[in-house]
Amino acid sequence: MTTNSSKHQLLILALAVALVAGLFLLPKVVVKPKEGRGELAQDAAQTANRDGGGPATNGSKAIASSGEQPTTVGPEQPHMTVPAAQRQEINGLLAKYEASGADLTGRLRLAQELAAKYKAVEKFDSAGYYFEQVAIARPGEQAWQRAADEYFEAYSFAATEERQKLLGAKCQELYGKVLKNNPDNLDAKTNLGMAYMASDNPVQGITLLREVLAADPRNEKALYNLGLLAIQSSQYDKAVERFRELVNVNTENVNGQFYLGVSLAQTGAKEEARKAFQKAKSLSTDPALAASVDEQLQKLN
Repeated sequence: MTTNSSKHQLLILALAVALVAGLFLLPKVVVKPKEGRGELAQDAAQTANRDGGGPATNGSKAIASSGEQPTTVGPEQPHMTVPAAQRQEINGLLAKYEASGADLTGRLRLAQELAAKYKAVEKFDSAGYYFEQVAIARPGEQAWQRAADEYFEAYSFAATEERQKLLGAKCQELYGKVLKNNPDNLDAKTNLGMAYMASDNPVQGITLLREVLAADPRNEKALYNLGLLAIQSSQYDKAVERFRELVNVNTENVNGQFYLGVSLAQTGAKEEARKAFQKAKSLSTDPALAASVDEQLQKLN
């Protein structure tokens, strides 16, 4: 498991707890579901995707597709401070981009360079913005998906509900363009489904995830997200079912094993939960995962 994956995992539940009381990867604390929710909260559970108090990505003006460049939303997190050399390089590219005028070829090349630079420093919606400029000029499934995927990364790190909705709406727009080009793009449909979870129509998100599983019952990403949504809505039996399916598809899916343990523990199946936690721990050398597993095992004693 990569450090970035661990970061995603550690971040997701900090905000999930707050949002559920009020989105693929490993928590220090388990998702705390909102009380009194029925079948997937009447299919309206808040998203259990990879959210948390991550980097303050660049934002609000980029979302409207207005042609304006992104501006920073909120203070940068200390670990996300862009090194001076990289910031200077980005500023130089921005100046060239603004001066490129009617030179479409040069402008698109600069947009791609800017997208890559922003992605490298995890300013994902700025990366999405410049990939989107490329897609607008040269549209197509892959071009739209590059932009959509970067916005989805920013959405996954959104630190507030307002920002989730803002970025989720942008994901809906761009993944809609991907699916218009190719309705069978299941990865885009899965991400679109999760983006809907921060909208006023989360039922549409559940519907999309179920459509993915209908087309591909072994789709790990859809199984994983539906499992997390089931945990959030206190449907632990349903969560066990989803995570069992996931680890049957891929027994080495660390996150699947971890959350299978979480779900089993909630149903009272302590021995099975212990085996799942130990399996998750055996699959990774990540100290954050090990600490989380040890914490959960301690609770089973």
